[in-house]
Amino acid sequence: MVLADPLRTADLSTSTPSVRLAAREKRMPEEVPEITPAELKARLDRGDSLTIVDVREPFEWDISNLAAHGARLIPMGELPGRLDEIDPADEVIVQCRSGHRSANVVQFLQANGYTRVLNLAGGINAWAGEVDPSLRTY
Repeated sequence: MVLADPLRTADLSTSTPSVRLAAREKRMPEEVPEITPAELKARLDRGDSLTIVDVREPFEWDISNLAAHGARLIPMGELPGRLDEIDPADEVIVQCRSGHRSANVVQFLQANGYTRVLNLAGGINAWAGEVDPSLRTY
């Protein structure tokens, strides 16, 4: 499978110049579908079937995570090689620390045939601020 990359790079690794540039400039991709922390919490409480993918690095996951809600860690740089771990038929929620990296990943997934994918607006820090203040922010 050839992977389309909206960042116009060979991969999503944080060592890729355009990814570093986007992170440094805090640019958000245009037209990324999002879900707020409150909306996600309501859907989880209803028992909706959702796949939550955390695209942060392992050391960030160790600070705080949504594992209690079924989230799984697939770091952004590993995602192209691990797409087979995400079912394209699932509704996928992508999250990171603040929503920037995950917005880029949403576009990447959309470009690769995922049609039911949403960015967690504000990332884990917004979740901690709006839903679960027991989680550490950074």
